[in-house]
Amino acid sequence: MTGNDQTQNRRPVLELRGVRKAFGGAQALAGVDFTLLPGEVHAVVGMNGAGKSTLVELVCGSFAPDEGKIVIDGTARHSLTPRRAHAAGVSIVHQKRTLVAGLTVAENILLGRLPTRAGRVVWGRVRREAADALAGLGIDVDPGTRAGDLGPAEQTLVEIAREVHAGGRVLVLDEPTASLGGDDALRIHTLVRTLRDRGTAIIYISHHLDEVLDLADRITVLRDGREVATVSPADVDLPALVRAMVGDRLVHERVERVRSAGEKVLEIAALTSGRLTGFDLTVRAGEIVAVLGPAGDGQTELFRVLSGLRRPQTGRLTLHGEEIATGRAGAVLGAGLRCVTGDRLTFGLVPGLTVNENLDLVRRGRHRPWLVRWRRLHAEGRRSRARYGVTTLHEDPAVVTLSGGNQQKVLLAAWLADDPVACLLEEPTNGVDVAAKADIHRLVDGLADRGAAVLLSSSDVDEVVRLADRVVVVRAGRVVADLPMDLTTRDDLITLTAGGDHR
Repeated sequence: MTGNDQTQNRRPVLELRGVRKAFGGAQALAGVDFTLLPGEVHAVVGMNGAGKSTLVELVCGSFAPDEGKIVIDGTARHSLTPRRAHAAGVSIVHQKRTLVAGLTVAENILLGRLPTRAGRVVWGRVRREAADALAGLGIDVDPGTRAGDLGPAEQTLVEIAREVHAGGRVLVLDEPTASLGGDDALRIHTLVRTLRDRGTAIIYISHHLDEVLDLADRITVLRDGREVATVSPADVDLPALVRAMVGDRLVHERVERVRSAGEKVLEIAALTSGRLTGFDLTVRAGEIVAVLGPAGDGQTELFRVLSGLRRPQTGRLTLHGEEIATGRAGAVLGAGLRCVTGDRLTFGLVPGLTVNENLDLVRRGRHRPWLVRWRRLHAEGRRSRARYGVTTLHEDPAVVTLSGGNQQKVLLAAWLADDPVACLLEEPTNGVDVAAKADIHRLVDGLADRGAAVLLSSSDVDEVVRLADRVVVVRAGRVVADLPMDLTTRDDLITLTAGGDHR
């Protein structure tokens, strides 16, 4: 499949020609051709492990290809490094945000390029340049704001502005909307279109296929390190795109429930903390209850309270009728409640440790954290990887080298390996591909089938429809509906989260 004819009339700003890259004998990219045109959004999609990350790292100079050429502005770059790629106008905005939280927006935008006079920073010029950079892209953020005080969408917008101000003509946007709600994601989409209209060339990486079809001028599908299709969105629909990504692999849809809810296990009464006000919820054994609502309406606060990271102003938390001391993570763990974060690399995993070391952290932390039995660690790591479907290129790599889907499975395996009596899963499929999402959904089903009380905090309506037995809709920190999923439609949920009434 090929893109529309309009793309053939412009000279590529970036090309990959027959690029191959292997790691330890495993072929990550196998003879991939890729072109990027000025003023184009070219999306790259594929399952985790398909080669997207390797393609991005090659373009940005982090790796050198084993074979093939990388061509920028018509010139082959044989010794590309991150510094040289950046000097050639190639910039990346990572999924994990990289702003310096303690500096202002203006300082972050000009970091490393602060204007000086007689050896002193000209702060007035810093603020003016940053304000102009933001205004030129239609970004409504105060350059004097501390970066750590910004919301996730604003941080992403500022990172993009920083790269554009530094001369980025080719932007790689890696999952820019992965952790954002609907309105915040639209702000990113608006900026992407603005940049495209200004002539910026954009490589767009996303697992959200609906936004890819809406934003992209062309879409390249990778599977097992090979390019299987490059297509115009006008020539493909969502099912066809999924089929191209998945190939012969099966992705299961919602299955009919054969389990029934048992006794009350997890009870939250009159909880008030942050955005949450008077929050009540009960989850029974073998039940999956979803908390659905716009990003920022209290789901993150729910995780902080239930995990013991924050003591609420009011409210009680009980497990099997026994009250748990809030604000104490040890008490929560000791009672058998497991809370799995939606931000795996910041709060869930230790990127500098290996897969097996990460898998061992929760178990060892509850027993003797100073004692490491290496043989047992590796044996249990192998069992956990097999049970949770974690695939690695060799025995025990650093967890940060894994694809997003495999990292998420490691996170779930670490926290859920002992089959907890109750758990909170916060955005459990954030930033994973369709096949990994299906695997994780089956794992969540298995928890409930074994009798766990599962609380699912998700902003993904389709995920809620797929998994939940009951759904609690939260708006502005309050419960506005508590509905059985067998009597509720997807449209009902969308209407409720958008502010409408359920009839």
